[in-house]
Amino acid sequence: MDNTLLIILSTLGGLAVGFGISKFLAKRAEGKRLSEAKGQAEMIIKEATINAENVKKEKAIEAKEHFLKKKSEFEEEANRKKNQIIANENKVKQRESHVSKQIEQNKRTEAELESQKENLDAQMEIVKRRKEELEKTKQEQTSILEKISNLSATEAIDQLKETLKDEARTKASSHIKDIIEEAKLTATKEAKKIVIQTIQRTATEHAIENCVSIFNIESDDIKGKIIGREGRNIRALEAATGVEIIVDDTPEAIIISGFDPVRREIARLSLHRLVTDGRIHPARIEEIVSKTTKNIEEEIVEIGERTVIDLGIHGLHPELIKMVGRMRFRSSYGQNLLQHSREVAKLCATLASELGLNAKQAKRAGLLHDIGKVWPEEAEQPHAIVGMELAKKYKEHPDVCNAIGAHHDEIEMTTLISPIIQTCDAISGSRPGARREIMESYIKRLKDLEALALGFDGVHKCYAIQAGRELRVLVDAEKVTDKSAGDLSFEISSKIENDMQYPGQIKVTVIREMRSISYAK
Repeated sequence: MDNTLLIILSTLGGLAVGFGISKFLAKRAEGKRLSEAKGQAEMIIKEATINAENVKKEKAIEAKEHFLKKKSEFEEEANRKKNQIIANENKVKQRESHVSKQIEQNKRTEAELESQKENLDAQMEIVKRRKEELEKTKQEQTSILEKISNLSATEAIDQLKETLKDEARTKASSHIKDIIEEAKLTATKEAKKIVIQTIQRTATEHAIENCVSIFNIESDDIKGKIIGREGRNIRALEAATGVEIIVDDTPEAIIISGFDPVRREIARLSLHRLVTDGRIHPARIEEIVSKTTKNIEEEIVEIGERTVIDLGIHGLHPELIKMVGRMRFRSSYGQNLLQHSREVAKLCATLASELGLNAKQAKRAGLLHDIGKVWPEEAEQPHAIVGMELAKKYKEHPDVCNAIGAHHDEIEMTTLISPIIQTCDAISGSRPGARREIMESYIKRLKDLEALALGFDGVHKCYAIQAGRELRVLVDAEKVTDKSAGDLSFEISSKIENDMQYPGQIKVTVIREMRSISYAK
């Protein structure tokens, strides 16, 4: 029993020791977990603090950028409004100056009118006095004549009437006989004139010509190649051809604008060759444009020769044949000029044959009647006069020359084929005179604009584009410096203001390009 008790006590003591050890170990593990949890909490707090600082910095940067953007937008808007205010002030000043000048001019005009009125009143008074004096003198002379002739004024007038009646009957009878004889002799000629005048009344109006050509492309990706890096390809093409290339949102199309149809055709063919070849850069553009220009000149001669052969016209001077070929690339109020001239030539031959006139001369004059429109040099006269002078220069028959010069009534018609040319021109083209003068003056203004700029020293080429609203001037880099280019632009614009009349404003762009070329052999 003592042993059993000892065993029980020993067991209880072991259990107490085990329980104390387990409790100690549990406390130790709990302290370790608390330490780890505390470390994790400190780490999370630290990371949260760092993230909060980063977010704070990002928000500060975004706020600063937003402030700078708003500040820039405000400054741009302020500058725009400031410039607008300055422009409005300048317009107001100009209008005030114009109104002041107009008021001053009106005052001078009123003074002149008042002076003229006083002079007119004085002259009227003098006329009135002279009229009274003449009436008094007339009465005195009538009284003297009545005393001399023993007849009153009424009796003298009756006797004079009877005498004049008898004399008038005799002269009228003789004159009627002369008229009848002359009518018999000239009946055929007068009948021809009547027929021609009747046909002239059948002319109708036609559409106006255009100043643009359309170049179609397979895809819009080609537009980027044509424009080139920073637009250098399209600028090189415009400088080489003298037209304006418009690349806009129009799908699969590029617009070529210019008043000279030959330039437009050269630009169109050059674009076609460049797109087909695929190599598009400034040097290649100049090479292609040069070759195309030469090909166009050869084609012009070929077209002229083929035209005169088709019409059966012989002995035409080579220069006139070349100008006939140039008509292929010119339109006149919506109608191709060469086609128009061929139609006029055929109509003239038919009408001249019906009227018993020289059909060959009429056909020749009909073909050449508009060659003044394609003369490449500057001319101050209407195209009909220019064409007549060219015909005289190349030894055409005087009747043909007169028909060319008189087909728009610039000179007097001296031959019967002249009204035939005028009539057939109206039948084929039917152009109203006012519209023709507007188009000719428009083209003349563009040519005058280019000629004015070419008159300055150092100017190599110049082209009027944008319907005459912009003038691009290419200068020689060796003669014109960067500084003097700006002065040249100002001088050209000043001369345009002083010497020309034009609507709106004209932008003068001076282009100076320096090129250094050498060859590796």
